Amino acid sequence: MEYKEYSDEELIVLLRKGEDSIMDFLMNKYKPLVRKKTNALYLIGGENDDLIQEGMIGLFKAIRDFQVEKETSFYHFAEICITRQLYSAVEASNRKKHIPLNTYVSLFGDGADQEIELEDQLGSHQENPEKLVIEQEIWRDFYKKLFAGLSSMEQKVLGLYLEGSNYVQIAEIMGKEPKSIDNALQRIRQKIKTLQLKERG
Repeated sequence: MEYKEYSDEELIVLLRKGEDSIMDFLMNKYKPLVRKKTNALYLIGGENDDLIQEGMIGLFKAIRDFQVEKETSFYHFAEICITRQLYSAVEASNRKKHIPLNTYVSLFGDGADQEIELEDQLGSHQENPEKLVIEQEIWRDFYKKLFAGLSSMEQKVLGLYLEGSNYVQIAEIMGKEPKSIDNALQRIRQKIKTLQLKERG
């Protein structure tokens, strides 16, 4: 079968009818999304290799648990499942929260409306809408302060990194040495930590 001709939702129906190779197809198709989510969480306190593995676990759970009859886009369901798996891994590793999960979803995902819509599928407690709006505003303010404190190079590196590129790919795009991009990412990560401490203090 030519799986590219089918929607994700149609593929999941076929998977559950015994077309087992669809699992590998979907896992490969969504690896770039896992990379994008992993990059964002790495910047706020995770270890990259472990996070990639956790992200793939989240993707597997999304494929396993998606309910076609709910008529929600699989892409957005997978996005939330991957994000939650990654965020749980960071929390378990660091034993402390960095930012609220819903705020993270709103910044690096596709918005609060879709996140709230997906709560029933995920079977978890729905956040109070007013609280969610407040958290989003806090994170947007944090992001503006962070961006203002970055050099023009660091701003470009951060933008490409959050889109899912690794430091080697960013180096090629920007015509820089990979080491200089890696150093920029480390500086960005340190500035995030410094700003987090300042905001808490």
